[in-house]
Amino acid sequence: MKYHHFPLFLLFFIAFSGISQEKSTGPIIEDYGPVFKIENPDFKTDTTQEFKVVFDVTDTPDSHEEINKKLETAARFLNMHAQSGVPASNLKVALIVHNVASKDITTDEAYKERFGVANPNSGLIQALLDAGVEVIYCGQSSMSRNFPKKDLIPGVKISLSAMTANVQLQNQGYRPIKL
Repeated sequence: MKYHHFPLFLLFFIAFSGISQEKSTGPIIEDYGPVFKIENPDFKTDTTQEFKVVFDVTDTPDSHEEINKKLETAARFLNMHAQSGVPASNLKVALIVHNVASKDITTDEAYKERFGVANPNSGLIQALLDAGVEVIYCGQSSMSRNFPKKDLIPGVKISLSAMTANVQLQNQGYRPIKL
């Protein structure tokens, strides 16, 4: 069997698959959360539905200069659904941050004091807060990892624990999305 036509087939498939080849950000989070536009998906998005999600973020990149892609998932969620016609008012997003991801929600000053550089996540966190995302920090991680409220980006809320916040949000109809 010959495969010399495979590159041509692949190009044809990509061109007509209904998937945009370029990622774009926005319309909710302009500088973060790039997504592909999916034209005419088989499983249709119900744009009248309310989407209440909670992302539990525990991991962080090894590099102190790299953005946490797991935090950026919230921006991607907002952008892809808004691009697909879901009104922003129907998108309810919460981030629960704990464990080693604790550092990612600190101010540039607190981050720089510990790691020698500005927090690469501060702009993302601010954009998420500005878009109405609830960013909740585990109080147990705050104490065990020594990140007091004064070190957090303004607007980040401290809860009793990540477990408590997860249960309460799920009781309010938020659906956990595993990262």
